[in-house]
Amino acid sequence: MEKKDLKIIFMGTPEFAVAPLEALIENGYNIIAVITAQDKLQGRGRKPKSSPVKDCAVKHAITVLQPPNLKHPDFIETLKSYQADLQVVVAFRMLPEVVWSMPTMGTFNLHASLLPDYRGAAPINWAIVNGETKTGVTTFFLKHEIDTGSVLFQEEVPILPEDNLGDLYEKLMQKGSKLVVKTLDAIAKDEIQPKVQDERKALNHAPKIFKETGEINWNQSAVAIHNLIRGLSPYPGAYCQINGKTCKIFKSEVLTTGSTTAEAGSFKTDNKTYVHFQTGEGVLSILNLQMEGKKKMDIGDFLRGNSLTT
Repeated sequence: MEKKDLKIIFMGTPEFAVAPLEALIENGYNIIAVITAQDKLQGRGRKPKSSPVKDCAVKHAITVLQPPNLKHPDFIETLKSYQADLQVVVAFRMLPEVVWSMPTMGTFNLHASLLPDYRGAAPINWAIVNGETKTGVTTFFLKHEIDTGSVLFQEEVPILPEDNLGDLYEKLMQKGSKLVVKTLDAIAKDEIQPKVQDERKALNHAPKIFKETGEINWNQSAVAIHNLIRGLSPYPGAYCQINGKTCKIFKSEVLTTGSTTAEAGSFKTDNKTYVHFQTGEGVLSILNLQMEGKKKMDIGDFLRGNSLTT
């Protein structure tokens, strides 16, 4: 089937989904509609803020649907009227079967891990938090159980020691956009060979990140805390209490990994250039932080205007 003849509905909301949508448009695919989240009221004026995917669709004059309820009969009838051949899902909410089973050629999703490992809502975060040295992207057909459908294509992406969430997010977004195009090219040419996921490789889960996920436990090792900080930077940030105030930490460095008699959670500072925290195993240097009521700063800049009591 020719690209222009393949009627595609794209579903997604955040920035991560914009690159794949742009890539499909640039490669000549016929996106007949985009489905995304409803506008959110933001700021003091409570003005509606559209999703990055909606902004992209509007820019390209593509019809946008923003259903509050994916199971509502009116939405289902509207979706049927498009008679889509295929649906592509990137960073969107869970779909009811009546939606994902509707297209004649199915619905496929882009997931930011090497499935079946790291199924769930936050695979990029957890791959870093768990200290992985590689991850990747996967395209797969949707089925009843979340993130379990037959795999179409996968691409590995290394996780470098200095990578944080923002760095890896960008790498996977770019790699993922190319994989979506590769997948559609193969579907259009009828050259796909879906493979059932090997459950023996489903070693880790990637649940949603909550506020409590980011609370630092100084009894953990310096390496584990360092990875938590990387996995939650630049957002939402790992946090702790320093001198009675909440402090988000966005960048750190492992100084030592050995044991010591110092109490976990205690710290040393010259109040000029460094803050070193004792952990359950090793010492962690804080390089960038945001103290409650302050701006995000490198440690030297922070200490020039603030003194800490050890």
